[in-house]
Amino acid sequence: MALKVELKPGERVIIGDSLITNADQRTRLYIEGQAPILREKDILTVESADTPARQIYLAVQLMYLQGDIEVLRKDYAKLTDDIVGAAPSMAKYIDDINNQILTGSLYKALKATQKLIAYEEELLAHAATGSHGLPAGRQTDG
Repeated sequence: MALKVELKPGERVIIGDSLITNADQRTRLYIEGQAPILREKDILTVESADTPARQIYLAVQLMYLQGDIEVLRKDYAKLTDDIVGAAPSMAKYIDDINNQILTGSLYKALKATQKLIAYEEELLAHAATGSHGLPAGRQTDG
């Protein structure tokens, strides 16, 4: 069964190791095969990886696009150790990402990392407002 991808005018998508830019009208692609696929909204650049969670996303993104976990295993491990050391409440998100990576589900690991980024943004927002404790609904079982 083919994956259907609809692109807006000018939208970009990575398929395998190719960046494809849509022309000036909506386009529908049907893609068959095992090449990694990332829509523009899910692509993170080195410049935009400006927080620890985004740096983890970038590492997982590169693993996914290159199809090679080993290349970034040490960097990824350091990033995840650092983020859990700084904010232990992030451990459950890291565990989910790790489980996806270990089972070879790198696209699902990317999606799990997006949840980590959202949680990091909540923590930073609370820190900026001077709130104490974890964001609402995010209490640990501890």
